[in-house]
Amino acid sequence: MLYPFLYAGGSGLETLLDDVRRSTREKACDIVRLRETVLEEYGEDLAACAARMAGAFRSGGRLFAFGNGGSSTDAQDAAALFLNPGGSARPLPALALTTDAAVVTALSNDIGFEVVFARQLAAFGRPGDIALALSTSGNSDNLIAALREAERRGMVTVGLAGYTGGQMAEMSGLHHLFTVPSSSVHRIQEAQTTVYHALWELTQDELARHEPARHEPAGEAF
Repeated sequence: MLYPFLYAGGSGLETLLDDVRRSTREKACDIVRLRETVLEEYGEDLAACAARMAGAFRSGGRLFAFGNGGSSTDAQDAAALFLNPGGSARPLPALALTTDAAVVTALSNDIGFEVVFARQLAAFGRPGDIALALSTSGNSDNLIAALREAERRGMVTVGLAGYTGGQMAEMSGLHHLFTVPSSSVHRIQEAQTTVYHALWELTQDELARHEPARHEPAGEAF
């Protein structure tokens, strides 16, 4: 048996389960407090960022999301959220730059991993598009390179980082940066999920608020 304490019974098992319950409650409370802290600090900037993103989408812009490791799956989730929101929400053009294994491995092998996102933005990015970079540290070289490429191309640049923001916090051309003040990768990624879901919802609200009113066709006169 790999975990004999699970089969021991008695007070030892109860103590273990109590520790698990306490740890779970503490983690749940930690992420709730962290999310509240982030949303309180960045509430106005979230609204401003969403307004800018809505303007980009109205003008034909597209969202490009990217990150490394667990942040790569968050980038894919963000892109899927904007592209296929379900229900009556408006689908918006979005793409994760992490999903094409052939492109990512070719660029990594032929040039270097630091260009895997920047080269894709150089090929696809247009003025008015949106670059969304997700990182727990804010220090990933390939994300910094991509954000600089996006800036050169006149794109809207948005960064999600943890700790104190890392190199992202030092970039002068970054339009919006949302930093989760935590040293726990798990808590950072959980809070970042809330951030990009809030951005999506606020962007949808902005688009709906500025849509021209629809008039029903007049009925026949009798």
